[in-house]
Amino acid sequence: MSLEKLSVSQRLFRLLLRVLPLEFRTEFGGEMEDLFRAQRAGVAREGGAIGMLRLWWDTIVGIFTTAPREHLAILRQDVGYALRMMRANLGYTIIAVTTLALGIGANTALYSVIHAVLLKPLPYRQGDQLVVLRQQAPKLGEMNVPFSVTEIKDYREQNSSLGGLVEYHTMTFTLLGHGEARRVRTGVVSAEFFDLFGVRPILGRTFVPADDQPGAPAVLELSFEYWQKFLGGDPGIIGKTFEMNDRVHTVIGVLPPVPQYPNENDVYMPTSACPFRSSPQMIAGRDHRMMRAFGRLKQDATLEQSRADLGTIASRLRKEYPQYYPESTGYTAVSIPLQQELTRQAQPALIVLLAASCFVLLIACANVANLTLSRMARRERELMIRSALGANRSRLFRQLVTESLLMALLAGALGLLFASGCLDLLIEFVARLTPRAREIRVDGSVLLFTLLAALGTSLIFGSISAFQRQEDMSSGLKEGGGQATTGRKGSRVRNLLIVGQVAFSIILLIGAGLMTRSLIKLQSVDPGFVAEHVLTMAVDLNWSKYKTGPQSLDFSRRFLEKVRNEPGVVSVAISSSFPLDPDTFASGPSTRRFQVEGRPLKKGELGPESSVRAASPDYFKALGIPLLSGRAFSEADDGEAPLVALASRSMVRRHWGSEDPLNKKISFDAGKTWLAIVGIVGDVKEFGLDKPAGDCVYVPIAQNPSVGSVLVRTNEDPMSLAGQVRRTIRDLDPEIAVTNVESLEQARSDTLTPARVMTDLLALFALLALLISATGIGGILALSVSQRVHEIGVRMALGARSVDVLRLIVGRGMVLVLLGAGLGLSAALALTDLLRSLLYEVTPTDPLTFSLAAGVIGGAALIACYLPARRATGIDPLVALRHE
Repeated sequence: MSLEKLSVSQRLFRLLLRVLPLEFRTEFGGEMEDLFRAQRAGVAREGGAIGMLRLWWDTIVGIFTTAPREHLAILRQDVGYALRMMRANLGYTIIAVTTLALGIGANTALYSVIHAVLLKPLPYRQGDQLVVLRQQAPKLGEMNVPFSVTEIKDYREQNSSLGGLVEYHTMTFTLLGHGEARRVRTGVVSAEFFDLFGVRPILGRTFVPADDQPGAPAVLELSFEYWQKFLGGDPGIIGKTFEMNDRVHTVIGVLPPVPQYPNENDVYMPTSACPFRSSPQMIAGRDHRMMRAFGRLKQDATLEQSRADLGTIASRLRKEYPQYYPESTGYTAVSIPLQQELTRQAQPALIVLLAASCFVLLIACANVANLTLSRMARRERELMIRSALGANRSRLFRQLVTESLLMALLAGALGLLFASGCLDLLIEFVARLTPRAREIRVDGSVLLFTLLAALGTSLIFGSISAFQRQEDMSSGLKEGGGQATTGRKGSRVRNLLIVGQVAFSIILLIGAGLMTRSLIKLQSVDPGFVAEHVLTMAVDLNWSKYKTGPQSLDFSRRFLEKVRNEPGVVSVAISSSFPLDPDTFASGPSTRRFQVEGRPLKKGELGPESSVRAASPDYFKALGIPLLSGRAFSEADDGEAPLVALASRSMVRRHWGSEDPLNKKISFDAGKTWLAIVGIVGDVKEFGLDKPAGDCVYVPIAQNPSVGSVLVRTNEDPMSLAGQVRRTIRDLDPEIAVTNVESLEQARSDTLTPARVMTDLLALFALLALLISATGIGGILALSVSQRVHEIGVRMALGARSVDVLRLIVGRGMVLVLLGAGLGLSAALALTDLLRSLLYEVTPTDPLTFSLAAGVIGGAALIACYLPARRATGIDPLVALRHE
């Protein structure tokens, strides 16, 4: 430290001392003035980091210069003696091992997640060369525009930096042939898709170019999970057939259990087998966009080269097809590493949790170091005698570190068990953020981390306590012994450890408090609908059987008539989807562009966007969505009636302002047909409680047949009707697949699971830190009281009241707490900004949270200080003086 910085530090500390009571000013001021005086004079001391390193060097040299046989004998002696000491001090051993086990276990669990998600290479061939292609329209705020068939063809043929480019999209179909009809999420991919990723099947083969030719026999690739869960892991599955889309599909392979991006699918089919992707309109339509694209960099190509390459192609397309890529969009294309995409959502949360677990481990180490220093007070006589009998400093140091190492290894083993028990919760949490969650497991890397964590913690708390005891013992021998621990040097180390524990604890408390406040706000959000007593389920009509609108409408009519009359049913509706639908929640809104009558678009101008939902007349009643003006749908709004629509309040405000929108018209097909707005309904948070309600247009299902979901409002537990509703659907058509059967209240709760688990984990870390710190403060003050019995007896003999002693002891502890709280609050102002992306309507510097955290740590510390202080007031002055 430079003289200038030392002078500033000294002035700041003296300024702080002015606000402390006289007795604390004298005690803490004396300690710090000694430190400043030694540093300013440049006194060479054996203490500090240099002394620690020197002692470690002497110990290591002693180990390597000792004969192996003698070394093993010493090691056996050290281990045996350490085990006897641990057994003799069982209470201390249990507390220390448990404290360290919690810290090591938390870090082991988080490391297993971070290693699998962020650090491990992708489980694909040369995964660092895989990229995701994205079309972007930055001037419109659209950063992930899907590809059309023709656009994929252009980028595949014109790029020079990618060694392969494949397409992907996902759809749901009904699979028949083995038991009841099943709804399967199907990945529709290019024939080279799995070759690009380097994925080899565990059974059969993957697709070949011949499978992707028009008219080729329909084939299926099964995911590992679907094969295991629904087909029982049948080893003879290759060659078996299923019926889907009115075609027979033959199983040709089973994929290994690898992460599937961007969606987890049940089965895969080549593009030629998808009835929508292979249609002439989709193949020819440049603006019929529904695909994603993936590529692999050539061996000599870089990411920057591929981005420049794609940008050049995008510029060429803008010039050749200005009607599809108007300048007003800023159209371009970029490539993004697949590794980055797979971890983008999970990374912020995992970094926060890792920091929290590290804080807990540091607090645990500091607490155990303090406990060890306290216990050493009883062993000073033993260590002094051993030193007098010839044991040098490094020999005693080695013995004490061996004891610390054994406890840390035992704590590491317990921590590993703790981490293994927590993995299921973490996997469930991470699975909502990244497909790589399936790779999380306790493997060799995690075992090595646990071992290193145990060794590291033993070095931290063992070295601090052992080295400090060497210094205290040395001074005790020079002075005639027995009171080494009362020296300023020993108390300074313990005080610094307490300050550090409090600082880390308050950071964790603030983080947990911010997440808790954010979760409370999320739970109190009005979603725009009433979730209680609503049963939801996904209904997939067999596409090959229900090819026309009238067929779908006939099923809808018969279903509504049957269920409407069931006991306990208040209302029932069919829709294309519903708010917080698990199938659409993760993917986000799917919007369509529209045009407002009387507002023609300029050349190159794109119309506004809105999500569109088809719904039966009782949809709004079933969900409790309020009708604000106009009318709702009726049975008269059928295919023969004029086309009508309902608009959400946000859409009305955005496009009509204060103007009455009723009977205004909009078009989704460039003016070919127009829909009259006949009503306005409330806004609904469709895709997350933390996201704003988007614009939405509702159309009658009788005019836009699109059966996807069933909603039943009941006057009892909605799940009690689930079986009856499913039987009704099977009675109507056994080839209809029914999935995602749950209450809307449960669907709403599920959307909060990531925030809830994150809050619970941070709260758990904060509680552990608070308990460890409070016990540490109480333990240090108890030690201080036991060492100051004579001083307290003298004070009371000279007339000090119990309240004076109480104020002295409590004040000593609370000064340390105040110093730690000040450091912690300062650090939290900078560190809590990491939580910004995880918070909802709460700022990272929320004053209420900071105040509550300071109050909690202050209250816990006050209780921890009061208990030993209360015992101190019970000291009999005569007994204390006679004992001394």
